[in-house]
Amino acid sequence: MSRVRHNDYGVLRPPAIGAWEPELSVSVVIPAYDCQEALERAASALAAQTYPAELVEIVVADDGSTPPVELPGARVVRVTGGWGRGAARQAGQLAATGEVIHWLDSDMILAPDHLEAHMRWHHLLDHVVVIGDIRFVTAPGEEGTRPEYTSKTLESTRMLKDAGTSAYLLHTGASTSVRAGLLRAAGGVDVSLNMAEDTELGYRLAQAGAVFVPDPQARAWHVGPSTVMLREKEVHRHNWSYLGDLVPDLRWLRGHPRRHWRVPYVRVVVSATTYEETRASVDAALAGTLPDAAVTVVGPWGELTGERRSSLDDPLLDLRLLHNMYAHEPRVTFAESEPDSAAPTPFLLRLPAGWVLGADTLARLVRLADEDLLGLVCVALAEDGGEDGGEVVAARLERTAAFARAARFDGAADDLVDELFGVLWVEGGEHGFGPAEDAPPLGGDPAKWRALAVRRLEETKELRAEVDRLAAEVERLSGPRDEEDPAPGPLSSLIRHLRSAG
Repeated sequence: MSRVRHNDYGVLRPPAIGAWEPELSVSVVIPAYDCQEALERAASALAAQTYPAELVEIVVADDGSTPPVELPGARVVRVTGGWGRGAARQAGQLAATGEVIHWLDSDMILAPDHLEAHMRWHHLLDHVVVIGDIRFVTAPGEEGTRPEYTSKTLESTRMLKDAGTSAYLLHTGASTSVRAGLLRAAGGVDVSLNMAEDTELGYRLAQAGAVFVPDPQARAWHVGPSTVMLREKEVHRHNWSYLGDLVPDLRWLRGHPRRHWRVPYVRVVVSATTYEETRASVDAALAGTLPDAAVTVVGPWGELTGERRSSLDDPLLDLRLLHNMYAHEPRVTFAESEPDSAAPTPFLLRLPAGWVLGADTLARLVRLADEDLLGLVCVALAEDGGEDGGEVVAARLERTAAFARAARFDGAADDLVDELFGVLWVEGGEHGFGPAEDAPPLGGDPAKWRALAVRRLEETKELRAEVDRLAAEVERLSGPRDEEDPAPGPLSSLIRHLRSAG
C-alpha cells in the first residue's frame, strides 16, 4: 500500500477506466425526502454504470417522505430516532453492506463510468476519500459549471495535492466515497446535523488519516442550484452557529477568548504524580493564550472509593485532591490510561507532570507544527540521570491525523509519522517550558499580558545585544581620541546612554 505524504496523492497510479478488474463492493447511499421523481432519475443513471452490477447495491434512506419513496432494485430503509440529512446518511450507511460507501444526493445524475472512476482509487488505498467532479445544471443534458469556490480551491492547490490539512473542506455528500472501515473509524455521520454534516464528517475523516482525491473523471451533474447558491448568507449564518464547536480548524469561528468549546484544538495529557506538580502542569495548560485547550489527567481514578478513611493520612490523598480540584472544571477530564488518540481534536500534547507551559507555549508549538505540516514536534526538557546521560525527558505535540494514518502501516509510529508528515526536535526552554518550581504565579494579569511580557523581554534582550554590537562598531570606527580634545563625540555619548538605559 502506497504511503501518501500530507495530501499529495500523486504517488498513486489509478488504472485507466475499463482496463482493470474490480473486486470491492460498493453501497450507494441516497438520503431521500419527498423526491420520488429525482430519485428515479438518479437510479436510471445508476443502472447504466460500467462498474459490475453484482458489486453494487443501492440503499435509499427515506427521511419521512409522504408518501414513502419507492425504488425498484434498491433497499429502502426508514429513518427512525431522528430526522434530517445527518440522520438519513447514518441510517443508510448502517444498513449498507458494501466495502465502500458512496454518498449520492437524489438530485444527481452520474456519468456511466462515475462509480468506476471512484472505485479504482479505493483499490489502491484503504484510507482515500474520493470527491466527484460535480457540475451544476438547470436541466439534464447540459454541460454545467463547477461552483466558483471549488474551482478556485482546486486551481490553487494542484487539485488538493497542496491543500495540506484543509483538503476536507471540499468534502460533500453529493457524490463522495469512502471505505466503510474508515467511515466507522471516524465515528460515522453526526445524526444531529441537518446541514453541513458533510463538512463536519470530512473533518473527522481527515483526523482519521484520510487522503482526499478529487477525480475529474468522476463526472456528475447536479440538477438545479444548491441551497448555498440560493441562500449563501443564510446557510453560513445557520451552519457557523455550531461548526465552530465541532471543527476547531475553523479558527475564525472561535474568536471568543474565554468560552468552552465541545472539541478542543489541543488536548494536553498529564499523568498524575503529586498534587502540587500535577496541578502546576494542569493550571499552566489551562491559562495559556490558546483558549480552546483541554486537559486529560491520567491516574487510577477507579481506586477512589467512598468508604470511611483518614482525610489527611489517606494513601491516595494526592489523587483525591486532584480529583477535588478539577471535578467541576469542564476543560479537564480524567482517564485511567493515556489515550492513543485525541480524535477529533487535531493535536495532542503529552506533557510530563511537574513541567509547565508558558503563556504562549501551546500557540507557538501549534504554529511551528503548521509551518511545515509536521506530524510530531518533540520538545527536549531534561536528561533523566544516569552515567551515560540517561533518557531525554520530553513533551510531544502529536498531530492526530498523522498518527492515525501511520497506524495503518507496519513499523515504528514515529518513523512512519516522519515519512508521512515530518518530525522536529526543539529545546524546551526556547518555547516557554520550565519546571514547576521555577514557574511564575498564574494570578493577576490575563494570560495574554503574561505572553506579551515574555515577548517584550525577549525583544529587550535582542535590542541590548544590538546596542552592544553598535557600540563596538562605533569604537572601532572612532579610533583613538586627540589628547588635546578628550571629550567623547556625540555618537559615543549616545551609545553610553543607551547602554545605561538598557
